[in-house]
Amino acid sequence: MSALDLPGWKHVYSGKVRDLYRPADGPADRMLVVASDRVSAFDQVLEPGIPGKGELLTRLSLWWFAQLAGADGGRPIPNHVLGLQPPAEVAGRAMVVRELDMQPIECVVRGYLTGSGWAEYQDSGTVCGIPLPAGLQNGDRLPEPIYTPAYKAPLGEHDENISFERSVDLVGAETAAALRDASLEIYRRAATLAESKGLILADTKFEFGLDADGVLTLADEVLTSDSSRYWDAEAWRTGTTPAERMASYDKQIVRDWLAGAWDKTGTPPALPDDIVERTAAKYRELLETLAG
Repeated sequence: MSALDLPGWKHVYSGKVRDLYRPADGPADRMLVVASDRVSAFDQVLEPGIPGKGELLTRLSLWWFAQLAGADGGRPIPNHVLGLQPPAEVAGRAMVVRELDMQPIECVVRGYLTGSGWAEYQDSGTVCGIPLPAGLQNGDRLPEPIYTPAYKAPLGEHDENISFERSVDLVGAETAAALRDASLEIYRRAATLAESKGLILADTKFEFGLDADGVLTLADEVLTSDSSRYWDAEAWRTGTTPAERMASYDKQIVRDWLAGAWDKTGTPPALPDDIVERTAAKYRELLETLAG
């Protein structure tokens, strides 16, 4: 995961799919977030990457940040984007942002039963310990969206699902409640907007930080194909099997292929060309459907 050498910027960190930089000289309270074409699944960075993915994710994040800043008619949600031009070498796939005191909580909201939640529900009737009604099927809409936080593990380690009470222990009662309330509000607004475009936002995850004044601020990427599950609404209404119902516009293609091709030991196999091409096409289709 080698990062680019960008004039005027010093590389400080690389995550699974993004690289972070600080100004070599200049304001110390800003950072450069560069979205790569890397793709991850099951906490593993896979090879090869998805061509054009970094730009597609950045464009979608910026569109959603604008909607949540008030373009959708809701109250403005503070975000970390400064609106400054990134270096030409990474134009289109980078954002200049305010540095925040990032909170160690991954804020997951689930509106539909699927993925790891479906697996847990079959065993215990719960999702992340939250009891759900009996008789639900894979892909069913939940009675109400649920907030299921996770502890953000260091790179290379698995994120840990935690209870809301554990999140209080980590960040305090006031911040934990603010993270939960903001996450549920943003999910509901985004789900409503997505529905108007013929899409279902099944679940998503957010990250927040506190700015210099202690204001809770939306950060990182938001509501992208990497951080969310999007389904075709018409297929969900008319499909008779889970695969037909959950026609995905995200990296579920990668997850499904990897789950069948890898036993989660050792190095994951390389992604086949058709999986790469189909995933890239779904990422493009989602951006076009939402943002035009």
